[in-house]
Amino acid sequence: MALRDVSLGASPGTVTAILGPNGAGKSTLMRALNGGIEIQSGEVSLDAVPISKLSRNAIAKRVGVVAQETELRFPVTVIEFVLGGRYASASTTSLGWETSEDVEIATAALQETSMTEHASRMMNELSGGERQRAVLARALATGASILLLDEPTANLDLAHQASMLKVVSARCRDCQSSALIVTHDINLAAEFADKILLLKGGMQAAFGSPDQVLTEAVLREVFEIRVIVDRHPVSGAPRVTPVHEARR
Repeated sequence: MALRDVSLGASPGTVTAILGPNGAGKSTLMRALNGGIEIQSGEVSLDAVPISKLSRNAIAKRVGVVAQETELRFPVTVIEFVLGGRYASASTTSLGWETSEDVEIATAALQETSMTEHASRMMNELSGGERQRAVLARALATGASILLLDEPTANLDLAHQASMLKVVSARCRDCQSSALIVTHDINLAAEFADKILLLKGGMQAAFGSPDQVLTEAVLREVFEIRVIVDRHPVSGAPRVTPVHEARR
């Protein structure tokens, strides 16, 4: 069993980070939340409606996904790829062609993710980091009230890691959206997340605010390594430093 006894909610205007060692069940949880895999027990609900009762189109209108890997079946430009996020939207025409409103929304999403200058480039010509930002722009273009992001900062440099999470945080705050983010970067989670879910062995080890979850005792138990937790000198958020045994 990949996951058991895991419970959480995503409130409007909040960012929830999902942390844990490799194999803890983080990506499995994200697929379950999107209705991508069938669960054996329990329930995943979207606005009090079981997700199993919703069509894929209904889910796509309300849930935007940034996956670790995005498969492209044929070459498209960045703007075409981002416009694909508008497919499930009511603003598209009955024939599936984008409207001027769709183009405006997609263009704004590119601007949010600092990808405007790459709009006419082919997706397969982008670097890993640029491609990841294009995937986020597509998710934002859906206008979905819930964002599921699986390792969204993978392949990004330090500057773009922070800027991507700032974009997500601002979207949640300004549009009363919710975001759930799988990440291995504990310190980024501490800076940007309102809540943190910590998984170990497919089970919930802790859930709460960064101050409640990111303690030396909890992190040592989950990651099996000694850490020091202090405060970031600028933001005041918990800062986690692993302690490695020095070589002799």
